[in-house]
Amino acid sequence: MTPLRIHHAAIICSDYPRSKRFYTDVLGLRVVAETYRALRDSWKLDLALPDGTQIELFSFPGAPSRPSWPEAQGLRHLAFAVENLDASVASLMAAGVTVEPVRVDELTGARFTFFADPDGLPLELVEPRRV
Repeated sequence: MTPLRIHHAAIICSDYPRSKRFYTDVLGLRVVAETYRALRDSWKLDLALPDGTQIELFSFPGAPSRPSWPEAQGLRHLAFAVENLDASVASLMAAGVTVEPVRVDELTGARFTFFADPDGLPLELVEPRRV
């Protein structure tokens, strides 16, 4: 078996309207489909990045909070590649999002920073190093 690429990441949020606004209005992801599942009292929002990679945003009543940030076992964070890190940081800050100082990865030379979604999920922006 050889996986081709990441198809999607799934995120469970605590406040569906707030998270929907964050991922669509602040991050600019495109809505593919939005489904309310009455039996689960749950929303599922399919979002797409320009390359086709998707994020599934779920709401589940009573879902437990994330145990720590970001050193819990399991998925550590979700990273988005951007063309211009400085412009992306400025856009996030203009939307009221707190962004950590930009750093440089000592192994790759790529510039990066972290911020959080409305539920504290650690997200990263990476400006890949051009060679």
